[in-house]
Amino acid sequence: MKQIILTGDRPTGCLHVGHYVGSLKQRVELQNAGKYDEIYIMIADAQALTDNAEHPERVRHNIREVALDYVGSGIDPEKSVIFIQSTVPELHELTVYYMNLVTVARVQRNPTVKAEAAQKNFETRMPVGFFCYPISQAADITAFQATAVPVGEDQTPMLEQCREIVARFNAIYGETLVMPEIVLATNKVCLRLPGIDGKAKMSKSLGNCIYLSDESDVVREKVMSMFTDPKHIRVSDPGSLEGNPVFLYLDAFCKDEYFVEFLPEYATLDEMKAHYQRGGLGDVKVKKFLNQVLQEELAPIRKRRKQWEQREADLMEIVRQGCARAHEKAAETLSLVRHAMQIDYFS
Repeated sequence: MKQIILTGDRPTGCLHVGHYVGSLKQRVELQNAGKYDEIYIMIADAQALTDNAEHPERVRHNIREVALDYVGSGIDPEKSVIFIQSTVPELHELTVYYMNLVTVARVQRNPTVKAEAAQKNFETRMPVGFFCYPISQAADITAFQATAVPVGEDQTPMLEQCREIVARFNAIYGETLVMPEIVLATNKVCLRLPGIDGKAKMSKSLGNCIYLSDESDVVREKVMSMFTDPKHIRVSDPGSLEGNPVFLYLDAFCKDEYFVEFLPEYATLDEMKAHYQRGGLGDVKVKKFLNQVLQEELAPIRKRRKQWEQREADLMEIVRQGCARAHEKAAETLSLVRHAMQIDYFS
């Protein structure tokens, strides 16, 4: 069996460092590992429209931004197929068929749907399209016969529901769909990077993100304004690491060699943490170090992104070709599904 990856993002804005450590960095590693036969990376514009139906211009604009973030992060169009969800009509047809295999109660219990609905204050105003998001995602995954789906931890319930749909479809119609496996980041701190304001989730809508496209001065400004331990008032005060986003970001990005280059008085992050906890290390000094770490990590991404900005027409042609390849792959799966369901009447 071919080893195939399907992953992607909703184009609701530029991608941020939470996306990078949570999934993008791992996608690049998987892409370059040589273990996968096919890799599909989807810009999920149809899913973005489920709660942006009145502002399609935003989604359209952000397709370019997400594509730039992909190639800036190291996604190689020679190894990965970048495509736009709405250009592959087979995905929408599969969604309709899968709707018959899932109950309303089951979707209502989906923790990801519940959490995102609460964040958006939908209550009784939830669009049907948004409600059916887990079913749509199952169509996306199965259409490409994906064996692996690299996602953030918050998407685990979606993958579980997809696996349920695959199991039910195969039980009714015969072995047709491939059962996907979830692939989480190996660095546990990367599974959920908080916002710079200390809130549990980094979110574009909350404005608490550091974007991959941010210029160096913007990154510095955001880092220096980050929430820390509110009880750590004086340098001499003992500081707490719990719920302190500065140290969570260092957990995600810091390497020992950065201490040699920027802060040689410490050998490791653990030494720095111990000093902060016993007192004598100020927040400003820690933030300045974090800024240097992030600048090192983001500089090559920013450079590649700007290079591709100068070749925007080439990038969009790559995406157009990716859409054609995705359409061809999804059409193969849809043909198998229609045959299994005995609705290929004139074949």
